[in-house]
Amino acid sequence: MDIIFLSEVKIQTKLGVPEWERMVPQTIVLDIEIAMPHNQSCTTDKIGDTIDYGLVVGRLRDTLNEKSFKLVEALAEHLCQLIIKEFKAPWVKIKVAKPGILPGVKSLGVVIERGCIPN
Repeated sequence: MDIIFLSEVKIQTKLGVPEWERMVPQTIVLDIEIAMPHNQSCTTDKIGDTIDYGLVVGRLRDTLNEKSFKLVEALAEHLCQLIIKEFKAPWVKIKVAKPGILPGVKSLGVVIERGCIPN
């Protein structure tokens, strides 16, 4: 199985349970792993045979600019489903971190996996 990974993707979005926390965009940090639907790009060297990670990041930025979430869990689920449906990924793992939101805690968040890992 071949996996595309994106580390420490920083995106501005409105996120949090208290209303005041969603009033101003905050930075979240994403670590993403995406299983490729096939590994033809390793031999063809064609962007059309893989998942274009630039398009993925752009799409995530767009959706998080349009939508706000209360829970990191709901945000992570939304992003996983978006990648699976729009980019035809068979499996996605996303870590969503909110840095510096609690005193004395570097960051907090959630890690979720969706889909089936291809053999």
